Amino acid sequence: MSRETVTSVDGTPIAYWHSGVGPPLVLVHGTAADHSRWTPVLPVFEQHFTVYAIDRRGRGGSDDSGDYTIEQEFEDIAVVVDSLGEPAFLLGHSYGALCALEAALLARNVRKLVLYEPPIDVSDEQFKPPGVVDRLEAMLEAGDRDEVVATMLREVAGVPPEAVEHMRSLPAWQARVAAARTIPRELRAQEAYRFDPERFGDLGVATLLLIGGDSPATYEEAEKAVAEALPNSRIVVMPGQGHVAMDSATDLFTIEVLHFLEGS
Repeated sequence: MSRETVTSVDGTPIAYWHSGVGPPLVLVHGTAADHSRWTPVLPVFEQHFTVYAIDRRGRGGSDDSGDYTIEQEFEDIAVVVDSLGEPAFLLGHSYGALCALEAALLARNVRKLVLYEPPIDVSDEQFKPPGVVDRLEAMLEAGDRDEVVATMLREVAGVPPEAVEHMRSLPAWQARVAAARTIPRELRAQEAYRFDPERFGDLGVATLLLIGGDSPATYEEAEKAVAEALPNSRIVVMPGQGHVAMDSATDLFTIEVLHFLEGS
């Protein structure tokens, strides 16, 4: 993989790593990760696409800005997509899926869109338990970045404890720990975000909404709301999976993505 950078709207350099051969596929990771989050699926994707795996701002090869807003993330992704010079597939996971959804309204060159469990609050049941962000910030102050990541995965993303332990053994874990300081700000930004279905009524991009069959009900409600808002979308459930099927069911995840992106 080789690294390149583009300059976002606010002047922040955003890095992406590209590899493979074929039409462009832009990957957008979730909270507390970087481009290495996609390592399990890269061997398959690289056979079909030229992959552009973004380091979202504040981690990996990307710089950061003093005053963070979620809208900056939308702009970052749109700038990367449009810098490629041809229509690109766009795949986002979790917080990265929310950012990819909004970026699709800004970018000119989104060919198809894949969203895996964007954390959009659409009901009275919240994604995270009360006070968890305050606890995470206290852990950060105490220097326990590893537990910040683990707690976020267990209590916010709904990842089972045994799956969190498996993720600890993967190469991407250290990148997650390195980006732990970005977790509270993203959780607060997610909480403040308001999904307005009417804004997406003219977004005709074909969209696949992936969800794990064992994921919390909040993700299912979010996916249904997005599906109702997007005129050309469909939901696919991955049986027996939760929020991290790239790790727990790599073959199933890649098959579903390839079927959608390469289908007519």
